[in-house]
Amino acid sequence: MFVHMHSVSAIEQEYIADLASLYDTSEARHIFFMLLEARFGWSKKDYLLRKHAPLNPGDTAWLRTALQSLQTAKPIQHILGYAWFMGMRLSVNESVLIPRPETEELVNLIISHHGHRPPDGQSKQLIDIGTGSGCIAIALQRFLGSSTITYALDISAEALHVARRNAMDFAPAVRFIQADILEWDSVFQPEQVFDIVVSNPPYITPSEQNSMHQNVLAHEPKLALFVEESTPLLYYDHIASFAHSHLRENGYLYFEINRRYGMQVCKLLENKGFAKVTIHKDMQGADRIVHAMKQHH
Repeated sequence: MFVHMHSVSAIEQEYIADLASLYDTSEARHIFFMLLEARFGWSKKDYLLRKHAPLNPGDTAWLRTALQSLQTAKPIQHILGYAWFMGMRLSVNESVLIPRPETEELVNLIISHHGHRPPDGQSKQLIDIGTGSGCIAIALQRFLGSSTITYALDISAEALHVARRNAMDFAPAVRFIQADILEWDSVFQPEQVFDIVVSNPPYITPSEQNSMHQNVLAHEPKLALFVEESTPLLYYDHIASFAHSHLRENGYLYFEINRRYGMQVCKLLENKGFAKVTIHKDMQGADRIVHAMKQHH
């Protein structure tokens, strides 16, 4: 029996056409490449050499099944089961936020500030609040080294399950805490102090949903994304209060922020007594990171 074989290039055209309502051509092509890399281990060069070659029916079926999932706005990272972050292949699913490039910028900023070894051999204590996949905590533990003791907190047991699995692969020393940071004063002992507090908390308001991609709205955890319209700075307020109580003198607080609220976050931190409050822009030129220092009064 004759079986019609489709070329790689023909399937790619199906992706571009069938995903046009969700992705532009270059995005659809990039997604297709990610699937070729996952399925065959191909580089871009391999693709160029083989794009007119026929695919066997099993590979064609696999690519078409993935395409059907993508048409429901399922993110490519959920189809693959992983996302890349700081050179690490981290497991992700619908319980955790998919790590973003802007968050790599946050991690790189912290590494640039704290990457040197402490001269007195003392360890640094660090906590990542709302850890999700564990990407920030794991990357910092890995890049800051064994002189850093890293804690990672999340309210979601499902997220922590993913984060622990990722930590086993890349930074088994990370210590996990399941807790609600809004109740921080009943979670932490008064004498527990940190040198660095970092958080990428929920910061998207309901009115911003219209401008968001369907794959985020339909498939990523609302708990990790959204705050009430009336209290957009809720988590920043609570985490800043936590940091002011639990940072050592001259300790640092780092936030990833909603680009619309940069000045308000800075004002909030200044009002709580933080010093050296600074906004950093991301690669798109948007206000994205705020850092501040706790000073002795």
